[in-house]
Amino acid sequence: MKIVVLAGDGIGPEITDAALEVMQAAAEKFNLKLEFDHKLMGGCAIDKFGVPLPEETLAAAKASDGVLLGAVGGPKWDKVDPGIRPEKGLLAIRKGLGLYCNLRPMVVSKYCAHLSPLKAERAEGADLLIVRELTGGIYFGEHKEAAMVNGVETASDIELYTRPEIERIARKAFEAAKLRRGKVTSVDKANVLGSSRMWRKIVTQMQQKDYPEIELNHMYVDNCAMQLVQNPKQFDVILTNNIFGDILSDEASTIAGSIGLLPSASLGDGTGMYEPIHGSAPDIAGLGIANPLGTILSAAMLLRYSLKEEAAAQAIEKAVDQVMSEGYRTPDLAGEGLTKVSTAEMGHLVAQAIRK
Repeated sequence: MKIVVLAGDGIGPEITDAALEVMQAAAEKFNLKLEFDHKLMGGCAIDKFGVPLPEETLAAAKASDGVLLGAVGGPKWDKVDPGIRPEKGLLAIRKGLGLYCNLRPMVVSKYCAHLSPLKAERAEGADLLIVRELTGGIYFGEHKEAAMVNGVETASDIELYTRPEIERIARKAFEAAKLRRGKVTSVDKANVLGSSRMWRKIVTQMQQKDYPEIELNHMYVDNCAMQLVQNPKQFDVILTNNIFGDILSDEASTIAGSIGLLPSASLGDGTGMYEPIHGSAPDIAGLGIANPLGTILSAAMLLRYSLKEEAAAQAIEKAVDQVMSEGYRTPDLAGEGLTKVSTAEMGHLVAQAIRK
């Protein structure tokens, strides 16, 4: 099984090194043959090739079983041509791999509940997965910039979805629910929007026909935003469109208390890509203080969703919990009574916990 590794810029190389050590430990324990192929993307690719996504990198990604990404970008490339900024590489690889589904898990463990802006007892134990449609909806509909129409300044953006787009993202949510607690909450605005009414109809039809074992309920997006704060533990899998998912996933990540712990996955019908939700943090690059757990947990998602190695994925997640329970923290989460460790040391500790 070949994994393309895109360490990227800033803290990217440090956090991916830690994640690869953990993946290797899991591979040894579960007799997996993993091959890591390191390629360039982002600012480092601009420096060497003059483009943020070399053709060689995209070709290797398409031929791989999964892509692990660190982070891209930084002030060093702020003044390059906008068409070749590091972030353009990220958009290009998503398009090239046909990634239409974003998975954003949010787990609040007892070791981090105190970091949440919610009361610890309300946040602790929350464990949900947001499944966001990535390539349709209002972000990709027809856009008309502000212009004078009949003497009035007017602008518009079209929310557009097709049945195939909704069916394929709903299928990802139902399949994800099979691996979790078997519940999907589909979030829309069906009391106002025609696209949401079609979304609700299609999701309901799919559940009745193909996934009767999955519990399905529907929720308006404004209510969901409120319920995430009031009772986040009620949710298992949240399925929603592009714009609602963009907003709700950021809200959910805030509830977790630290973005350094949160992984993500972008999936299509071929190779998936996995990355932590945080940026490249160039201000701390090379200092050995970055938190690699978001990347390590992204590696667990790669094992789960792309390689179908559920036992190995769970072993990584349990190892992370074990290390946290023993009081080890990178500086961003360090505090009284806790043991401060470096990026590399955190990777070593998680790998050791897997081998035990």
